[in-house]
Amino acid sequence: MKIDLRGRFSRKTLGRDAVAGVVLGVESVPDGLASGLLAGVNPLAGLYGYLFGMVGAAAFTSSSFMAVQATGAMSLVVADAELGNTADPERALYTLAVMAGIIMVVAGLLRGGRLVSFVPTAVMTGFITAVGVNIVLGQLGNLTGYDATGSNRLAKTLDTLLHLPQWNVSAAVVGAITILFIVVLQRTRVGSLGLVVAVVVGSVCAVLLNLWVREPVTLLRDLVEVPRGLPLPVLPSLDDVAYLLLPAASLAFVGLVQGAGVSAGIPTVDGEGADASRDFIGQGAGNIVSGLFRGMPVGGSMSASSLVVAAGARSRMALFIAGGVMALVVLLASDLVAYVAMPSLAGLLIVIGVATIKPSRVLSVVKTGLLQTAIMVVTFVLTLLIPLQYAVLVGVGLGVILFVAQQSNRLRVRRVVVADDGRMRETDPPDRVGGGEVVVLQPYGSLFFASAPTFERQLPAVTQESRAAVVIVRLRGTDQIGLAHLEVLRRYARRLDDVGSSLKLVVSERRVFDQVVASGILADLGEENLYRGGEWVGEALRRAVADGEEWARSRA
Repeated sequence: MKIDLRGRFSRKTLGRDAVAGVVLGVESVPDGLASGLLAGVNPLAGLYGYLFGMVGAAAFTSSSFMAVQATGAMSLVVADAELGNTADPERALYTLAVMAGIIMVVAGLLRGGRLVSFVPTAVMTGFITAVGVNIVLGQLGNLTGYDATGSNRLAKTLDTLLHLPQWNVSAAVVGAITILFIVVLQRTRVGSLGLVVAVVVGSVCAVLLNLWVREPVTLLRDLVEVPRGLPLPVLPSLDDVAYLLLPAASLAFVGLVQGAGVSAGIPTVDGEGADASRDFIGQGAGNIVSGLFRGMPVGGSMSASSLVVAAGARSRMALFIAGGVMALVVLLASDLVAYVAMPSLAGLLIVIGVATIKPSRVLSVVKTGLLQTAIMVVTFVLTLLIPLQYAVLVGVGLGVILFVAQQSNRLRVRRVVVADDGRMRETDPPDRVGGGEVVVLQPYGSLFFASAPTFERQLPAVTQESRAAVVIVRLRGTDQIGLAHLEVLRRYARRLDDVGSSLKLVVSERRVFDQVVASGILADLGEENLYRGGEWVGEALRRAVADGEEWARSRA
């Protein structure tokens, strides 16, 4: 994979890129800490993931402005991965990031970006909506200062609500102030930088409140020691590979889907469409670099990518500048970062979680039909109740089921009527085969195994009045036929033969022709009843119709 650095960076755009990079870099500091908090790990791992993941991916993605950072969905997968069961949870986190990165790179090299088209909108809408709800519910403990108990986030939320007197009032006040500032400032010219201002204001309030209250507000320095330098690289733990394989695969899938959304929604420098597989490789590189430098798993972030574009970025240099700004904050302002209040980060995450829930998207799925709505609801409920790595796999399974159901229901059988002058028209197939008739049937849709029952139901019934008839099934435009469909045709040929009628097949594609021959159906059909279509459309069909009419007259 060749990277043309000269074509990607230009001195002419450096000024605009510098401004956009500073905006994204400053805004990413509280965001990174919040992502670590959401994942239930050291908040600094979120900060390092933002820094090293973004820089590591920037040179490889096809989308010039794709900011690869820790997203809410990926943070929740990490939170549900139960890293505490490993011997060294922090090293297991870094190993998880590297493993997810390797899976992404391999899948990208295998052109795995094409798999996005197989993920139904209903599944992703249910999943993303539940992620937003999970983000909100997961931060109620940090917002209220109450350590809830429960098997999942819904149970912990109920426990939190039932113990209102045990809330830390000071923490709740700090969180409410942060949320209020975010909501107000985002509607002003401050824009996304309002997130930074709100966290700063909330943290200052927390420090002041801690001077007077008995139950202090938790600050970052109360949980971890904030270093004054960048982290040294660390090797992954091979002992944890088997345990982390499932969450790593789930993270890779989430990264694929979210990255594809960024690829489609964020413009490129040259205006050409982005390559989802190439972006997958970039996300993988970002994860590997993040994990090696003690960061958490990362993926394409729509919010961060939109921010850098809105700030005026002209090339991917803005992402490198943003990483440099974050590095300077870690090196020069680590003492100030240590005073960030946990309720402020919780308030920030709650706002992000609420913004993730899109009622219009849910409504659009509901309007598409009952099946899609049911799939969305099931995905939503499961994502709330079970760990996200399993919910992701269930969502994939539901997507496959939905795809199979849709494809099988799309198969339609039409009757083709050949006029005396050779012209052909289509009508609905008859309910039953009439005696002495020649009926031409044309199936449309995918002839894979799941659609075989649909195909059989649409074939005209064979009765005792169907004597001396010929049914011709035309398989033109079909590049593959399943064994289940061949068995349907075999049974249909036998029913016709039982009443003295015949079935003929007209096949145009060589592969389908070979499948028909190899299936042994000619023993029931007869070799003379198999016609091979050619480049002249309708020639083989007209020959089969003429033979069928002559055969029917002879039997009459």
